[in-house]
Amino acid sequence: MKITAAEVLRTYARPDPARKGLLIFGADAMRVALKRQEVIAAIIGPEGEAEMRLARIAAADLRRDPALLADAIKAQGFFPGPRVAFVEDAGDGLAPLIETALDDWRSGDALVVVTAGSLAAKSALRKLFEAGAATHALGLYDDPPSREEVETIIAQSGLAVTDRAAMADLMALAQALDPGDFRQTVEKIALYKRGDPAPLSGAEIALCAPTTVEADVDDIVNAAASGRADQIGAIMRRLDGQGVNAVAICIAATRHFRTLQAAAADPGGPASGLARARPPVFGPRRDLMLRQAQTLGLHRTEEALSMLVETDLTLRSSSRAPALALLERALIRIAMLVRR
Repeated sequence: MKITAAEVLRTYARPDPARKGLLIFGADAMRVALKRQEVIAAIIGPEGEAEMRLARIAAADLRRDPALLADAIKAQGFFPGPRVAFVEDAGDGLAPLIETALDDWRSGDALVVVTAGSLAAKSALRKLFEAGAATHALGLYDDPPSREEVETIIAQSGLAVTDRAAMADLMALAQALDPGDFRQTVEKIALYKRGDPAPLSGAEIALCAPTTVEADVDDIVNAAASGRADQIGAIMRRLDGQGVNAVAICIAATRHFRTLQAAAADPGGPASGLARARPPVFGPRRDLMLRQAQTLGLHRTEEALSMLVETDLTLRSSSRAPALALLERALIRIAMLVRR
């Protein structure tokens, strides 16, 4: 039978002596590995592997020795509790062997968990697990995690989230990051908040969330967008000392103003537009960009974007003008535009 990612943990956390196995497949190996870890932990518990109730079998080893899976299914351990025989990175070539092992399966045997990469609809492995009444097949795609999955990750980290705005920020972050990166970020936030009874805030999420823009680049872009023309020269000199490329700064500024443009043009208002921004905008930075979008409005934001595009074309041309000086002049013009 087919099963969804939202159902699989609830289903496999409840022991069922008639259930034989689960196939987890998908193109993203990280998503598959994380979901497999969650499911196996739900079946055998946190001490299951230490108690030798988990047998790992690589696909290559199983091809060399077809008896490995049957032996792992029937083997009895020293510790009581449910057992799992896990086959990693299987392909359709192993479908007949796995089918034979499932046919020989009896109540009390180890549950079979198989992981695979991307599988077509006609895949022999998929048909085997989807057709069985006592087996499930879970396909993982690039869809963002559901709220239930995000709440599960948060609960597993021990993080308490009581503020609705903070939960909305975490949901946005889950849609912007890879599953592994999101889980690591939640664990980082949980560590940061350990022993702190105060509710989690958007500012704290922003502090722990991954960022791809250097602080000084962010500073100069915000100085221009906030109309602080007098600060641009000093920040530009710092960036010059760091060896930052003018084109890189221009790209960051263009990305920033495109976000402001989308926010200013949103029918629900700038706040609604920023809530849909990707990558997500958090905490103090969101408040700052909201003020910028409200101050600039759509017309002046588009005018600033036009200046940045023109500057970018000049920077990439054969012009011999100093690149950072050209960019500094453009940013000062934008800052003066804000104050107009």
